[in-house]
Amino acid sequence: MKHRNSVEFEVKGECGLFADPVTRVGGEKFSYQVPTYEALKGILQSVYWKPTIIWIIDEVRIMNQIQTETKGVRPIKYYNDKNDLSYYTYLKDCRYQVRAHFIWNENRPELAKDRNENKHHNIARRMIERGGRRDIFLGTRECQGYVEPCNFGEGKGFYDELAELSFGMMYHGITYADEAYSEETKGKMTVRLWQTVMKNGVIAFLPPWECIHRPVRKMDMKKFDEASGNFSVISEEGGGMDVMDEPAI
Repeated sequence: MKHRNSVEFEVKGECGLFADPVTRVGGEKFSYQVPTYEALKGILQSVYWKPTIIWIIDEVRIMNQIQTETKGVRPIKYYNDKNDLSYYTYLKDCRYQVRAHFIWNENRPELAKDRNENKHHNIARRMIERGGRRDIFLGTRECQGYVEPCNFGEGKGFYDELAELSFGMMYHGITYADEAYSEETKGKMTVRLWQTVMKNGVIAFLPPWECIHRPVRKMDMKKFDEASGNFSVISEEGGGMDVMDEPAI
């Protein structure tokens, strides 16, 4: 389904790592075969984001053959200076077409004056044409990505003739208190799961409120200071307030 404020873009890179959370326990990361909803949302937020809106990823089209490559990585250890070696399994030669739209963040009534659909839609499209406001990553920092406009569905995809392929239960994303969509998710951090199915190379994502969700812990919303136009968050030490650099409007 295409919404009137939809954006369409292609993202590609030499490698990607959309890590299955289960594989992180032992320090070895193994990528899912396809990008997660949260990873694609993060890419779009790097292109253009404001706290007034919430990006909803509608569909992703897998353009290239799914291939993996395992590399030996020496991860940074912050608690000591000993050397270590881990094996990370990456996706290689990644290329995806994405369609998404935005909705208003009803958790931010103080930003109602910024709810100008035409403004945000036009800025988002311009930022896609320019490759985004921030660096683009395919799941993790070492996997550099590149964004450009496209017409979703155009071009030849590797899995266009494959009727259906199921990837089973996958991590969908995390709902933070700032983007709560129900009474059950307010004031909490919630993990979402869903059954992933690709049809003719396209994965149509469920919206967050239709996924299986599991609360993780309590979480307070960041407070917005209308005078400065910034978010303020309580510091980890509990003393005073730290002001975020990202302007809200």
